[in-house]
Amino acid sequence: QVHLVESGGGSVQAGGSLRLSCAASGYDRNLYCMAWFRQVPGREREGVASIDADGIVTITDSLKGRFTISKEDAKNTISLQLSNLKPEDTGMYSCAAEARRYFTCTHSNSRAMEYWGKGTEVTIGS
Repeated sequence: QVHLVESGGGSVQAGGSLRLSCAASGYDRNLYCMAWFRQVPGREREGVASIDADGIVTITDSLKGRFTISKEDAKNTISLQLSNLKPEDTGMYSCAAEARRYFTCTHSNSRAMEYWGKGTEVTIGS
């Protein structure tokens, strides 16, 4: 059973930065797809960014230039660098993963992701 744990959330002022991490355990091989999603108050969950086992990255257009997803040295660990944060970035950021290579790994494929973390809260003050 794959277990995902997010960390790095917190409260910062607008214009600040945060670095979120997601570590997966319980799987000996490389997970095919790992991604970040967020739930902003009053809105549906949205995809933020994804990265597949080959390092191919997708980021939602509205966040390009401010958010960056990357792999960490530790196996099945990814990060999300959040920069120039805005109050509207406030929300719960969750990591998701899928082991099977049966779909195209993108941030819009939440339904294809089998494993989910509990999330880490991000609060941006104005």
